[in-house]
Formats: sequence, structure tokens, C-alpha cells
Amino acid sequence: MLPATFKLCAGISYRHMRNMTGLRKNAMVAIHHELNRLAGPGPSNWISQVRRRSSLLSSRIKEEDGYSEEEMSYVKQGEDALQKAIGILSEQDGWTIETVAANGDKVLSKVLPDVGKVFKLEVMLEQHPENLYEELVGKMEQMGEWNPNVKQVKILQKIGQDTMVTHEVSAETPGNVVGPRDFVSVRCAKRRGSTCFLAGMSTQHPRMPEQRGVVRAENGPTCIVMKPCAEDPNKTKFTWLLSIDLKGWIPKTIIHKVLSQTQVDFANHLRQRMANNVSMEMAHAC
Repeated sequence: MLPATFKLCAGISYRHMRNMTGLRKNAMVAIHHELNRLAGPGPSNWISQVRRRSSLLSSRIKEEDGYSEEEMSYVKQGEDALQKAIGILSEQDGWTIETVAANGDKVLSKVLPDVGKVFKLEVMLEQHPENLYEELVGKMEQMGEWNPNVKQVKILQKIGQDTMVTHEVSAETPGNVVGPRDFVSVRCAKRRGSTCFLAGMSTQHPRMPEQRGVVRAENGPTCIVMKPCAEDPNKTKFTWLLSIDLKGWIPKTIIHKVLSQTQVDFANHLRQRMANNVSMEMAHAC
């Protein structure tokens, strides 16, 4: 799940963060309280606050948990992906409708300077955000079991509660119009109040160099936002920002059609997965 412009290497230095002093627990509690307040008003408030707080939060993680420079680079990349994605989503103007399904699922697109064409899926799901978060984050490696567009998701490294590096292998499209691709991504998972975020972008990892015979695609910034429906908190307003560079010699018209259809398919597969989960829970309760 992005253009090479955003691809960052894992060797970023954070030496200046090691020298920061005076971060006290009461200050961090205040920052944490401030961030928890952000999910309510809307994405523009969230992104502006995250931008002001990210360096301070990174310093706290470094000091309190003793992360290495490599680990901190992944944390920073994940935060950057979240900031950029929410910044894109907060801009409501300029989106063009790509497709609207019979059930109301909608895919929109926009062309951004230095990024290219990005896609945004907007759907309403009959699930609480926490259940969706558990499926997409807590059970991330099981995605290949229910999403036929994904062959495998493997977590290569976890850093704390919020950050992980993953390797994903996509399936070929019908007719092999687009062959399988693999991705190495850093992912940032956050919860702010009742709203859940899962952001990501391409990275590099020593355990997963490019594989011979496999096209290494790039993505990012991407972000899934899961927010309770105002009318019914047991339903979720589900938004997925997708920006991807599949590489290879594929006409853009084909790529754009494949990506928008992939998002629609994902929503349907996720609905089916969640329905199956409910059925299994009911069967076990009997």
C-alpha cells in the first residue's frame, strides 16, 4: 500500500533527541490528554496537533524505553506517514468520484503534487471501530485468510505498542493483468478516544531485501481511519487513503482501475470476515 518520493531509509539519525532534557512526566501526561481530545473535532485538528507534538513524543519514547536509532527511525517514519495521510484527508476539496457501489461504498481520487494520484475509500460498516481495529491490527497477519488480494502479511519487527514493520505480498489480479507485488512497510497504529488510525508508508528492512523475480512496489502515505458513526456508535465510518506505485510497465489507466476496484473489494471482504467472526462467536456461545 507509494511513490518513491516518500520512501525513507532506516538510517535516519536522531542524535539531537538523545541530548534533549527536562521532559517531565506531568508534561507528557498533559500532551497525552491533549492528543486524546483530538479525534472528536475532525482530522484537521488532529494533524495540526500531531505535527506540534511528534518530536516531543519521539524524545519521550527514546528516553523512557531506550530504543535504538534504527528503532526510532521507524517510529519517526510511522509518525510521518500518519501526519501526511491525515493532512491529505483533511483537505475536502478537489476529490473526484471514481466509483459508487450499489450499497453506497464510494471511491474518490485526487492528483497531488509530488505524490501523484491518491484514492480514498469511504464506507459505512456495521461494526464497532474496536472490532475492526482488532481485526486489522491485532490480527494483521491473518489478512491473507480472508482477503484474496493478499497472499501474505508478515510482521518483521515491532517497536512498542504503535509501530511495526511488515512485509506484504499481493496476489496477481484476474488474468494476471497486474502480477504479484511485495511491499516492505512501516505502520503506525493509534487510538485517540473512540477513533482508530492505521497509517503506513514504504521503508527498508535488513530482514527483507528485494527478492529476485518479485517486483518491489512502494506505497505511502496510506491511512485507515475508523470512527464511530454519529447516529449509531456501533457502526463505523471507515475511510482508507491509498497511494501506491506498483512499478513495472503498466499503463496508468489500468493501474487506476485496479486500485479503485481493490478498495471496493477490500470493503466487501472485510464485511464478510466480520460477519463470519460474529457467526463463529454465536456458535461458540451456544
